[in-house]
Amino acid sequence: MIRLVLLLALCGPAALSAQGVAERLNDYPTEVRADYVFGCMAANGQSRESLRKCACSIDEIAAILPYDKYVEAETVLSLRLTGGERMAIFNSSAMADGIVAELRRAQAEAEVVCFF
Repeated sequence: MIRLVLLLALCGPAALSAQGVAERLNDYPTEVRADYVFGCMAANGQSRESLRKCACSIDEIAAILPYDKYVEAETVLSLRLTGGERMAIFNSSAMADGIVAELRRAQAEAEVVCFF
């Protein structure tokens, strides 16, 4: 009985830690992953091979870029498509450029891993 309690005490934190790591690595919502795959397939063909490569791509991006950084970059890109004087800061800001550059680097790495 004492051994069981001791084993649970020792394994408990490790199990919780592993779960935390898994959750951190899978923090992109399914809807976001699916949306990325649909867009990727629209650009790369509607085949089973394209599905595999595009799914690989979002998985690689998720492994490189935390979800909150992905959302920031997608938001900046979306705002850049919106015209007007108020949105000009997103077109010329060094901070906005840096946010988008992180996403572009992750996408480039994912392309190398998944498409070549």
